[in-house]
This record gives sequence, structure tokens and C-alpha cells, in this order.
Amino acid sequence: MDYVIVGNGVSAIGAIEGIRQHDKTGTITVVSDETVPTYGRPLISYYLSDKIKFETLPFRPEEFYERNGVTMRLGSRVLSVDPAGKVLTLDCGDRINYDKLLLATGGTPVKPNMPGIDGPGVYNFTTVAHAETLKDLVDKVKKVVVIGAGLIALKAAEGFAEKGVDVTIVVRSRIMRTYFDETAGELIVNHLEKNGIRFMQGTATKEIVRYKDGAIKGVETDQGLVPADVVIVAAGVRPNMGLAVQAGLTTEKGIRVNDYMATSDADIFAAGDVAEAKDLLTGEYTVRPIWPNAYTQGRYAGRNMAGAETPYTGGLSMNSITYYGLPTISVGETNLADDDNYETAVFLDRDNSIYRKLIFKNNVLAGCILIGAIDAAGFYTSFIKNGFELDEAGKERLMEGDPSPALWPDSFIEAMMNNP
Repeated sequence: MDYVIVGNGVSAIGAIEGIRQHDKTGTITVVSDETVPTYGRPLISYYLSDKIKFETLPFRPEEFYERNGVTMRLGSRVLSVDPAGKVLTLDCGDRINYDKLLLATGGTPVKPNMPGIDGPGVYNFTTVAHAETLKDLVDKVKKVVVIGAGLIALKAAEGFAEKGVDVTIVVRSRIMRTYFDETAGELIVNHLEKNGIRFMQGTATKEIVRYKDGAIKGVETDQGLVPADVVIVAAGVRPNMGLAVQAGLTTEKGIRVNDYMATSDADIFAAGDVAEAKDLLTGEYTVRPIWPNAYTQGRYAGRNMAGAETPYTGGLSMNSITYYGLPTISVGETNLADDDNYETAVFLDRDNSIYRKLIFKNNVLAGCILIGAIDAAGFYTSFIKNGFELDEAGKERLMEGDPSPALWPDSFIEAMMNNP
């Protein structure tokens, strides 16, 4: 069996491991337009600020690929997929045949329609190549504006601020609104402001203003001009579905997959930020562009490419990151409109930047936000993932910050003991 994986993110690692669980001898080829093997993308801000070295970035050592018999085609772009002939055409003219194909092509940074965005001094921050480019600039610039509200924007800002650069984040609404509510966002902003990052929330960007020679002067907003030498555009990413569209696969918000991570072509699979897959809590199909989901989807895709026929249990909305020593996590349903079906419990200690918000639905924990004190995050997540029903005493224990495993159902504990 010839397996080909297009993309070199964490989904590819999961797929390699999934394939090798069921097929020890089939050929595996990974094609990526990046020039380095899979690395920890969340680490690139620490690489930018010189907190870690390049050698720390790889997600798996080189021996991993050798041990699993993987052929790497780095620095190569797939131009087209021929599903009928089961062949890929690369930009160098080479053709690669496959029996099973995985599209793990990730996302492409969104480019806002804004005057002045084309030209020198405007950068993205999603790959190690971007970080390498910015490392050459970080000691030469004085002022940076970051446009965006998500994780990439915040980590880019942190990377520059750690090097003593004056950083302003311009946000159209509020930060991290997909994962955190207003209170959590406020605590994070206050903490980052204490560490020298300036925020302009609820601010619309109008134009990137340049001098006559093309150099950046600043970003024009509805609150006035914000001076800058460099602008980082972190306005989100969209699934990179070009190959899927060209191959005639079914696409909506992402490449649509079934419960086995297969696309509308039974021999082509998709995983990671490009895949529109099942959500664990809602059962709906959606794109969840986060690392844990990407790895898990890749692993299930790999297993099923190798014939395991193991259904994917579903992804979970989750975000976990530390900002200047402030740990944060959100899991499951955390941003709900007023709904009588949900019950919310909140603990807030502003002085110590500690926040705990639990959301229950029909006596089941559906989501949580933890800021500052996150030691029990794994236990809260277990309640969310497994949908354990709680009585009032159990809910009270969770609300008090004690999600004890003693509250797990006996049947679940017995199953764990019988399947270590």
C-alpha cells in the first residue's frame, strides 16, 4: 500500500503513527512546501524572542521518520491531484502515485482588504519561516502594530515585547472571543498590559499608511494613526482547500469528511485545520483549528487509511496557553447566548487574576474557562468529554473547584481498570 500525506503539521505525525499501528510495511511519503520537518507551531513566538533554540522546535526527532520508513519531500508543492489516476503532480514536475491520500494542508492566513497592505513591512506569523524573517528584524524595529484578536496575534505581540519592542494590538472587537468570555479576556488584557503590550480593542483598521519610499508609517484606525515600523497581520486563517476543490471533493467551511475522516472520495482523507469534522459535544460538522484535534484527526485518518475502520469520536473546542506566566484554558461550550437550557457558575478573584467559569447543560458539564488556577483542568475536561451526569452535590463540588475523580461513574472507573 502506498500512502501519501500532503502537509507536514501535527496531523501528519498523527497519520504516520496511525498508519503504522495497522500497516508496518506500506510506503509513506510526506510532501510539504515547508523546508523543515514537523515542528511545534505554538513555540515560534518563543523562538522569535530567543527563549528557545531552533533545535527545540521539532515535534518528533529525525529518527522518527527513519524508524517509520517515511520519505520526506520537503520544499515541494503539490500542483494537482488526479483522483481517477491516483497521482499527484508536484511543482518540480515529479508525479507521485498513491493508494490512499491524506490532505492535511492546514490553513492560509487571511489577508484583509485594506489599502497599503501590499508591500514591504507587512508580515504573517504562522510558520517558522515567518519567525525566521522576523528574527532578522526584531532587534532593528522600535514600534510594531499587530492586527488581530486571536492566539496568533497575542503570541506574535509577546514575541516582540519580550525583545523590548513597543507593541500595540489593534482589535476590531475583543481578544480571543471564540474561546473566552469578556471577563476572561479582560483578565488576560490586564495581565499583558502590565507586561508592556498596548491594546486598542473595539478599534477598526482603515489603512496601512506608508511614506513616499514605501516604508511603513503606521496603521490608520478609527481612533487615529498608530505609528509602526512593522505590521503583523494576524486576522485569522482559512482552510487551505485549493487541492480539494481542484480534485472535485466536497467542501463547505472545510473539506467535508465522514466519521472515518474520509472525504467524498473513499481513497482521499483529510485532517487538521482543513477538515470539517464531527464535533464531540454537538455532533455537528465544523472546522476546529487547534493542535489536539489536528493530531487526533490525523491519527484516526491514518488508522482508517490502513483499513482499521475506527470511527472518529469527534473534536472538542479547546484552547490552552500561557501569557507571561498567566495560564489559561477553555474547553467545550464557553460563549453561550442567554439560554435557559444552560446553568453557569462563576468564581472570580481579580486581585490574583483567578477566574473559573463552569457551564452546565442538563446536569452535565458542557464547558469551562480557567484563568490563573488551572491545575484541575484535566479533570474538568474529563467530565466534559465523557458527558458524566451529576447530581446537585456533584455539581457543587465542581463549582467549588473540586472536580474529583471520585465523582466519575462506577461503570467508567471499572472500564478504565479493565482496559489500562
